[in-house]
Amino acid sequence: MSSLYDFEAESIDGQPVRLERYRGQPLLIVNTASACGFTPQFGGLEKLHQTYGARGLVVLGFPCNQFGSQDPGSNEEIGAFCQKNFGVSFPMMSKVNVNGAQAHPLYQWLTAEAPGLLGSKAIKWNFTKFLVGKDGRVIKRYAPQDAPEKLAKDIEAVLA
Repeated sequence: MSSLYDFEAESIDGQPVRLERYRGQPLLIVNTASACGFTPQFGGLEKLHQTYGARGLVVLGFPCNQFGSQDPGSNEEIGAFCQKNFGVSFPMMSKVNVNGAQAHPLYQWLTAEAPGLLGSKAIKWNFTKFLVGKDGRVIKRYAPQDAPEKLAKDIEAVLA
């Protein structure tokens, strides 16, 4: 797999989504959780979606329950939580694993393309973010504690 467009995911309501549909658009891909100290970042992610969506940015949320079992609900429960508590209107995908043998192929690719600190490929926690350029290649990986609003400068550069 050489670019984001080679992958497919499943929307939170169970529909197949070929990532090819986002060709030419920058993406911010985030592994999310509903009961995490970083969960309020949903608000910041939604703000990025509202601010830059019309210019092409797509925020994609991938719920994950691998860190402290902080997203144990069903896809339906997760979707309702995100909408009710944070007004999330950006695309949310079905729950995935981001680490280990059962990691979603997209996450296997993302972590190989943009390793973390000291070259680690593992995702360390919820709300790790990947900025992908209009060409479908990973530009940068952000740590969970990097607040969405801190990414604005990089997003502006990708949109320019």
